[in-house]
Amino acid sequence: MPRFVLALDQGTTSSRAIVFDRRGRPRGTAQQEFAQHFPQPSWVEHSPRDLWETTRLTALGALAKTNVTARDLAAIGLTNQRETTLLWDRRTGRPLHRAIVWQDRRTADTCAKLKRAGLEPLFRRKTGLLLDPYFSGTKLAWLLDHVPGARRRAERGELAFGTVDAWLLWQLTGGKVHATDISNASRTLLLNLRTGEWDDELLKLLRVPREVLPAVRDSSGVLGEVTTVPALRGVPIAGVAGDQQAALFGQACFRAGMAKNTYGTGCFLLLHTGMRPVFSKNNLLTTVAWRIGGQTEFALEGSVFIGGAVVQWLRDGLGLIARSVDVEALARRAADNGGVYLVPAFAGLGAPHWDASARGVIVGLTRGSTAAHVARAALESIAYQSADLLTAMNADSRIPLRELRVDGGAVGNNALMQFQADLLRVPVVRPRTTETTALGAAYLAGLAVGFWKTRAEIAALWKTDRTFRATAPVAKMRRLQHDWQRAVARAGHWTNGGT
Repeated sequence: MPRFVLALDQGTTSSRAIVFDRRGRPRGTAQQEFAQHFPQPSWVEHSPRDLWETTRLTALGALAKTNVTARDLAAIGLTNQRETTLLWDRRTGRPLHRAIVWQDRRTADTCAKLKRAGLEPLFRRKTGLLLDPYFSGTKLAWLLDHVPGARRRAERGELAFGTVDAWLLWQLTGGKVHATDISNASRTLLLNLRTGEWDDELLKLLRVPREVLPAVRDSSGVLGEVTTVPALRGVPIAGVAGDQQAALFGQACFRAGMAKNTYGTGCFLLLHTGMRPVFSKNNLLTTVAWRIGGQTEFALEGSVFIGGAVVQWLRDGLGLIARSVDVEALARRAADNGGVYLVPAFAGLGAPHWDASARGVIVGLTRGSTAAHVARAALESIAYQSADLLTAMNADSRIPLRELRVDGGAVGNNALMQFQADLLRVPVVRPRTTETTALGAAYLAGLAVGFWKTRAEIAALWKTDRTFRATAPVAKMRRLQHDWQRAVARAGHWTNGGT
């Protein structure tokens, strides 16, 4: 009998593979970082080969660490950085261009033109999304326009588009499967939320030929078998979800009103809203959570573009720390932020502002400001941005949040989690297993093949590690949030001349 499920978690800065046992415990992990490419200011690209090779090698590494073979695996679950856009040749499998990463802002002008044409309400109504360079549709249109001959070849059915999940499915199955799950498809500006299918009107507006698109499949269900990795040959790929939806599932947020926040490269707060989409009046996104057995469930989402990436910037850009984990110790040297606020709008501002022209600022500096104040301001910026999301989410859903389940690399930072609880005034709950993105992919795959029988069985596996409760005075936190909003106002509309 198979004893494990393998999760492949392809992220923005690294790829990971984790072997999970029947109790949802990680038994072996492998991880590899890969290069980030910045060909122009605000452009971000990845090598498609890097995405595949690091996924393949980490899968093999995780198996080796646990002495697991294909016969021991019930299934493979796949989760991925969303919105990152690839285009490749169907015959050779060769990419036509580097992957355009979700953080990339090169299509800001295209989005602005569509807005000026009055089309954003149509896109919002059909897709639940805003017209922003974040999403895949305008990235794909850019590729079709800028790669010589690409549009004509796409119309002839010679090319394949996909987000990272589709690219990895193609690679794992040797080109036999060109598909995406509905959670990833819902992030493209091309999927109609109500029908769950590609929308012809939106395809026409973005000039995307239907022939280039993958099939839209359930998030839990067998999509194909591995053929290209001998150590995994024959193992079914049975679960696929975008990273944030996978984390929502891994946190066992199965009922309307349950929410999680992932602290990764960015921060992503998702609130399960049930079987019908809730459309935001506060600039949040309406997205598919997952589809299982043909039944679609929905979520409200707030996206912060730069979360944990601000710590990487302190390390790599400013050289203030040698390792990312050193940031907490540096920040603790300052008793408070000293009036310093850092708005990390390096790639614009996401929800609830959606300002592609915003840029990063540090305000409140004096001669007494130190590296510790900057480090503290950087950490606090992650919590401030997440609090802004929750304020908007509460207004949209009218469901009072009882607790926030958290995951991702930054949740090991106790100071950050305590500050987050002080801002939100609700318990912030860290689970024992914080790799919930990979765990969610494993659960979706395991459900499809009967490794886990029900969601209730999965929910019973979720365990608390630590709960952070608000301790700081309300008046103090309100003052801090007021000054944070002043700082955000100074970051806004920077590249278009300001306001």
